[in-house]
Amino acid sequence: MSTSMTDDEAIRALNGIASQIDEYAELIVRKGLAVCKGQEVVVQAPVERADFARIVVEHAYAAGAGHVTVIWGDDAVTRMEYENVGLDYFKHTPSWKREQLESLAAAGACFLFVDGSDPMALDGIDPAKPASARLARNTECPTFRNGMDFGKNVWCIAGAPVAAWAKKLFPDCSDLEATYHLWCAILTAARADGEDPQGAWETHNAAFEKNKRLLNEAAFDRLHYVSKNGTDLTVGLNSGHVWEGGSGRTVDGTVFFPNIPTEEVFTTPDRTRCDGIVYSSMPLVHAGQIVDGFWLRFEDGRVVDFGAKRGKDVLRSIVEADDNSCRLGECALISKNTPIRQSGILFYDTLYDENASCHLALGMGFPECLEGGLDMEKDELIAHGVNQSSIHVDFMIGTDDINIWGITSSGEEVPVFENGQWAWEIQ
Repeated sequence: MSTSMTDDEAIRALNGIASQIDEYAELIVRKGLAVCKGQEVVVQAPVERADFARIVVEHAYAAGAGHVTVIWGDDAVTRMEYENVGLDYFKHTPSWKREQLESLAAAGACFLFVDGSDPMALDGIDPAKPASARLARNTECPTFRNGMDFGKNVWCIAGAPVAAWAKKLFPDCSDLEATYHLWCAILTAARADGEDPQGAWETHNAAFEKNKRLLNEAAFDRLHYVSKNGTDLTVGLNSGHVWEGGSGRTVDGTVFFPNIPTEEVFTTPDRTRCDGIVYSSMPLVHAGQIVDGFWLRFEDGRVVDFGAKRGKDVLRSIVEADDNSCRLGECALISKNTPIRQSGILFYDTLYDENASCHLALGMGFPECLEGGLDMEKDELIAHGVNQSSIHVDFMIGTDDINIWGITSSGEEVPVFENGQWAWEIQ
């Protein structure tokens, strides 16, 4: 894309979509977070998008929030921290941060993570440092982590552009023009570019029901993935597994959307039954670093070998994060006939790219994807095949030619995906 706007024109264009951005913020608050009267709301946002964070805070109070806490992030400061502080520091979460997250989660807060960062922010940083920081937070803040994993706290991830991210996608544009184009792409992906975004999400949510119903009725024993790039993988499914997608529900019955956008239908596979090889179809951006051209080989549920054209050390930090990070926690099915895929944009951001492609995830499984799972303790979940880990990292495997068969316990093979789309879409 060649530069076609002056900065003044880009500013006018951004002002022209201001009402859509406002409605997008309200969509996040009302549908994503489902804010309840008197509730604590936590907004984690890049300082560069303070303008958008303020709009979210305004809508949160309008929805009845009792208090809003904003936690700022900044790519440049984070990079300086990793460049100048030793590895040992990151092996523990500071006590003030533990108190902050634990107390907010215990108070029943809902958490919004505004996703906007430079995909190259930590390029060249020792991946052991961000990996240690994540491991420490996820193990030393159990109320915070378990609150989201076990349906006690509402959470939502939604995007907003920062200039470095926008320039990665639109390198021939000025910062302002690139930001405008990325805002437009985000609004379109989130179905927030029309007259009634909240109504559009109700319609979108209903569309998940058919695919979930067909998969849950089939109760497949395993899935077999094949594509021309070399993927030949069989993923076992748990007895009593449940396919989910669209809205989520807390244990107290609050309906919310954890991801805006979302296009996936997903379940948690059997942590002990995955065999074969799978190749990535898109780059993975993980903690400000890129992994590309990678593959994983599984035996009996574990990654036993892997490689990457770029970022192998980052991939290693994921696979070796803990004892169970080498096992799968999710398999998600997404047709190539979705707005994000058809936009042709590679976002270099998992929230968006995972919704353009079938994907798997290493690490933590979802208890809600097992009948009765939300009432189980961790050891019981493991015994039923649901992986437990300090991480959950999605990676994209869907291609335009991927074929997936569901295999029943009797060995019958049923087409689920043909050439990158639901088999029943083309019948």
